[in-house]
Amino acid sequence: MPTIDCIDDAAQAAAFRRLLRHLQHRTDAQNVDLMGLAGFCRNCLGDWLGEAAGVSKDEGREAVYGMPYAQWKANHQLPASPEQIARMEASVAKNRADTADDAATTDPR
Repeated sequence: MPTIDCIDDAAQAAAFRRLLRHLQHRTDAQNVDLMGLAGFCRNCLGDWLGEAAGVSKDEGREAVYGMPYAQWKANHQLPASPEQIARMEASVAKNRADTADDAATTDPR
């Protein structure tokens, strides 16, 4: 079975662009819900992209959103409910646990 590292960079890039276009189209998918379900959102993707590309977080986020984040937020972001915040917080806690587990298994110290 192929791993992500076995797939051509051009194919990975094409899939990433398709994901971004999908998220740009689906403005009804709120970041807080993405965070609550999967532990990442558009901001995370923008931050990761900025880091990988050597550009600022703002530039990475603008590439992900297809517009400045402040504009997207004003046009599309709805207030989060207490339930959404609770799901997001629980999900983010899982990220921290996974990161700690990864560090423990890969840290040579």
